[in-house]
Amino acid sequence: MGNGLSEQTPILSNLSPFQSLHIAILGLDCAGKTTVLYRLQFNEFVNTVPTKGFNAEKIKVSLGSTNKTVTFHFWDVGGQEKLRPLWKSYTRCTDGIMFVVDSVDTERMEEAKTELHKITKISENQGVPVLIIANKQDLRNSLSLSEIEKLLALNELCSSTPWHLQPTCAIIGDGLREGIEKLYDMIIKRRKMLRQQKKKR
Repeated sequence: MGNGLSEQTPILSNLSPFQSLHIAILGLDCAGKTTVLYRLQFNEFVNTVPTKGFNAEKIKVSLGSTNKTVTFHFWDVGGQEKLRPLWKSYTRCTDGIMFVVDSVDTERMEEAKTELHKITKISENQGVPVLIIANKQDLRNSLSLSEIEKLLALNELCSSTPWHLQPTCAIIGDGLREGIEKLYDMIIKRRKMLRQQKKKR
């Protein structure tokens, strides 16, 4: 499920081997953002406490069947209400946004929708690819992807914002690698488009 998604194999030649991609991990508190971060870093479950500020990690991720490695610089930012005004500082010049939602927390889905739409409407974030991580999909009472898509009003996101909704279970890592690959594809596609636009000027 997504908008502006390329099904092609990632084109790694678009990135220099020394360049890392800046990714902001956002979402409401208790959605599983830090669990996602440390599952990607250590490939194991790390017991976490609520993030008071941010966690930053540079992580090399093998993508695709070719096992090419890309370096991501992840910024996991606290999701408590008082910290959310800081999100825009972490999305400035970001390559992509990972927005984590708790698939079981139906009561706060409206709040998650408000925050997601707010951060993507900031002028500097328009066009920045968004990977929506539907976390806790392993739980019996989790919402389906179509329900989450509807509740978050993903089809109402700005038409220039490519997005992909990925079912995951961060504790065991299910779906995370596939989500990162989709996010990477969207980033590369956007870079190509921006380069073509520059050439036309």
